[in-house]
Amino acid sequence: MYKVILVAVDIAQEELTSKAIRQAVQFAKVSGAKLNFIHVLPISSAIINAYALGYMEIKDRATLKAEDDMQNLLEPIDLPADRLGYTIAFGSPRDEIVSRADEINADIIILGSRSPNITTHLLGSTAAGVVRYAKTSVLVVR
Repeated sequence: MYKVILVAVDIAQEELTSKAIRQAVQFAKVSGAKLNFIHVLPISSAIINAYALGYMEIKDRATLKAEDDMQNLLEPIDLPADRLGYTIAFGSPRDEIVSRADEINADIIILGSRSPNITTHLLGSTAAGVVRYAKTSVLVVR
């Protein structure tokens, strides 16, 4: 069924992340798929404006923290290590998730979505963007 599953996580959103991971692990166990996780650190205008104030140092620190968080997130997953991997990216979450799915030939993207509101209609803005632009199936977990 699935060979490669991309799981988009937001480390700061523990509840959404844990729901998406639970679903992805179930799919992986049934299908024997590899799980690839992605966490995207957005580049805000505040960070860009702070370029002269040590942007690269801020980016390096953020990357190290995110890598520690991702390793802690993957540690309790009951799958062989060779079926788990992760990527940390900087940029637009929607664009980075869709791009990564293409790079690894993901069969499905799994991500969580917050409760909808009138501005995002039925999905969170990142989830809606991924659904709109992804070339593969997307499962949005609530």
